[in-house]
Amino acid sequence: MFTKLRLMLLLIIAIFLSLSTNTSQNQMVYPKENINNNNNNVKEACSVTRYKNLCIHTLAQFSNTAGRTPSKWARAGVSVTIGEVKNVQAYLKKLKTRGNMKGRNKVALLDCIETFGYALDELHKSLGVLRRLSKKTFSTQMGDLNTWISSALTDEDTCLDGFEGKNEKQVKLLQNKVQNVSCITSNALALVNKLASTGLESIIIDP
Repeated sequence: MFTKLRLMLLLIIAIFLSLSTNTSQNQMVYPKENINNNNNNVKEACSVTRYKNLCIHTLAQFSNTAGRTPSKWARAGVSVTIGEVKNVQAYLKKLKTRGNMKGRNKVALLDCIETFGYALDELHKSLGVLRRLSKKTFSTQMGDLNTWISSALTDEDTCLDGFEGKNEKQVKLLQNKVQNVSCITSNALALVNKLASTGLESIIIDP
């Protein structure tokens, strides 16, 4: 009797372990496959950008929703850029409030705040166009996008010009933040140019 019970217990344990192994394998296979597909989407989209690693890092969250659609990646690129520009703009305004920068640095900081305001306006206009792409005006829209995002990039570079040759710790931190957002803006421009070169055939837009 004891032997039969022992055999039955061993059999139950074996069946349980088998089921657990199968469940574990299923949980590992499918999410991994999805992750790989998503990674391929963002890598493909970012292949046209100058700062590829930064592009992948900032846009990976859109891999599933954007898929392989150029218009969606362009919109994602501009949306992320707007968020980053706002963050840097808030940082610049905080520096102004603290009043730590004096002389030429203070003047350069005020210029930065102004140019970042211009950049934000141009990026918002760009996002508005990307949200209402039209077959009838596609070429004109692409031209406007190139002009506005290029202008935003110039505004950011102009901010850096005011601090050229400065080595203070606070200035270095500011420069790093602005350079980073400039790279993100450059990537957004590349994604928009990719959309323009791809043309209407590969995207679905309203007539």
